[in-house]
Amino acid sequence: MNDRNQIFSEKLRSIRTSKKISQDKLAVATKIDRSYVGRIDRGEVNITLDILYKIAIALECEPADLLPNLAQLKETEIE
Repeated sequence: MNDRNQIFSEKLRSIRTSKKISQDKLAVATKIDRSYVGRIDRGEVNITLDILYKIAIALECEPADLLPNLAQLKETEIE
């Protein structure tokens, strides 16, 4: 798993759980297979922009809220 996927998955999980949305509910809301949602949630896959927007709409957040910012990426490159 790369650093971008790890940061994305952490942000996704944080927003999803703060809104009390299970992986199952997210899968239904986005029409994405439940097992694929689990893989996204664990940072195991790269996703398309279409999926990013489906997730953001379902979570009622901005797509940028799910993405790592440049400072986070720079930190991981230094380590």
